Formats: sequence, structure tokens, C-alpha cells
Amino acid sequence: MRKGSVIIDREMCKGCLLCIRACPFGVLTEDTEMNTAGVYPAFVKNPDACTACSSCYRVCPDCAITVYLDEGDA
Repeated sequence: MRKGSVIIDREMCKGCLLCIRACPFGVLTEDTEMNTAGVYPAFVKNPDACTACSSCYRVCPDCAITVYLDEGDA
């Protein structure tokens, strides 16, 4: 199975949470701490479930998400 990693830029995230709804594997959730803009950004809660499908990356309107395919899975 492919393994991926998701990095979310907390300060770029405006808290629309489209990425959470787009993720088919339940990797993301809403953070419990606000960023400096006063919004609750997305947070990686289940990193082991990420397959690098990039659904979250594709829906992010602020380019706050980066997805990596972990080495050995290419």
C-alpha cells in the first residue's frame, strides 16, 4: 500500500476545512488551537492512513497543503 505524508501550513490555512471532507481516509481533522489569524486550521490526526492521493491538496484554495509520497512507494 502507498504511504504518504501531509504537511499543512497552519498560517496559510483559512480554516475552510474542504480538505477534511475531501480526504477519503480520515487523515485530517480541525485543529483545537487557533492560528494567528484566529481560525482553526486543518490538522493531521491520522498520518498513518495517508496514501498520498492528494485529494486534500487539490481542493485547498490557499495552497496550504503539501503532500509527499514516501520513499520506496513510487
